[in-house]
Amino acid sequence: MFPPPSKVLLAILAIPACVVQAIQLDVKDPASLRAAASTISKTLLTYYKNDAPNTPPEKIGLLPFPPYYWWESGAMTIQALLAQRGPKNDYIVPAHRGDEGNDDQTMWGLGLMSAVENNFPGPPEDQPQWFPMVIALFKDQASRWDMESCGGGLKWQMYPGKYRSYLMEMEMGGKVPCLLATAENAYGYNYKNSISNGAFFQLAARLALYTGEQYYIDWAEKVWDWSWRTGLISPTYDVFDGTDDKKNCTSLDHTQWSYNVAVYIEGTAAMWNTTQKSIWGERTVGLLGASEVFFSPFPNATGIMFEAACEPANKCNNDQVSFKAYLGRWLAKTMILAPFTAKTIRPLLETSAMAAAKSCSGGSDGVACGTKWWVGGYDGKTGVGQQLSALEVIQSLLIEDADRWQLPRDN
Repeated sequence: MFPPPSKVLLAILAIPACVVQAIQLDVKDPASLRAAASTISKTLLTYYKNDAPNTPPEKIGLLPFPPYYWWESGAMTIQALLAQRGPKNDYIVPAHRGDEGNDDQTMWGLGLMSAVENNFPGPPEDQPQWFPMVIALFKDQASRWDMESCGGGLKWQMYPGKYRSYLMEMEMGGKVPCLLATAENAYGYNYKNSISNGAFFQLAARLALYTGEQYYIDWAEKVWDWSWRTGLISPTYDVFDGTDDKKNCTSLDHTQWSYNVAVYIEGTAAMWNTTQKSIWGERTVGLLGASEVFFSPFPNATGIMFEAACEPANKCNNDQVSFKAYLGRWLAKTMILAPFTAKTIRPLLETSAMAAAKSCSGGSDGVACGTKWWVGGYDGKTGVGQQLSALEVIQSLLIEDADRWQLPRDN
């Protein structure tokens, strides 16, 4: 499945010459962690251009496209949460009808939920506030729960005949085609996948924890049960990419991505914290065990996070190089929500953070972060996803020292 160790050596030798500086990191020292995170975030912000006074309203808060998709901005910046809320404050944005899927919308919702949980300063009083927008987004997602096939589930894409293949071609450097209804697009609409349903599950679970309302507990249980029943989550807790609803979800794409298992892990941890039911603890432990496939790519690189489906073969796209960010983020949150997981998670995050810091030795300033942390340095490939991944994994180690989340149940 993976290249032999000799190819790892070749990969290291192939790293381009550059100003080697790297980020110094002591994973036991909060000051060192903060300094490293600050350095990485400054480089990350250099990709963000759309905050000038003359920026069109529909582009405020967004990273440049191509190559970065609309949803990735929601994972990065709080400014965008207000600018990109859409006319109904539910993050259905007309300007992005062509590239907005259920997973895209919910990624914005998860960022919004973090603003709520952490008491992030709210918008001006005459504008919509974080919590009502989370609720509007959740209700919009719930309205698309599709009972016409597979006994439920969210489709990957919201609309048939989208032009995501146009976006894919742009990402790969092709010319801008006019593709509105290809077989690939139809498949996206007829595909029920783990990230769409898992993100909806996590949002329901976090709302259940935040509000204490049975409504959200019921939704979280409903989405989990559907994911388990269809086989998106296997009996050994592997999380597969998705299933074809035209075949009534009887066949699966068995590709495993790190953010798929991670999105469910935080959800189960939140449900354990909310309900204190042992079954949610068992599910959290099961998913955590399944996530080990995304660590230790080689015997001499143990405990280092990597994207197993694409990194070794150099096939990761701009989305996929960011997936480690969400694995790091959601594992860190799991440590807080389900403290019995910390003894397993913390060492993995520490090893990965040290490797990530070593990869941050590229670019003109010598601190741009690379993709393959397991090569022992910068691999020559950087971008938003790489910066975001390194930032999340390093700052995740600060979570246990942060103030306890505010989780009022009076909304």
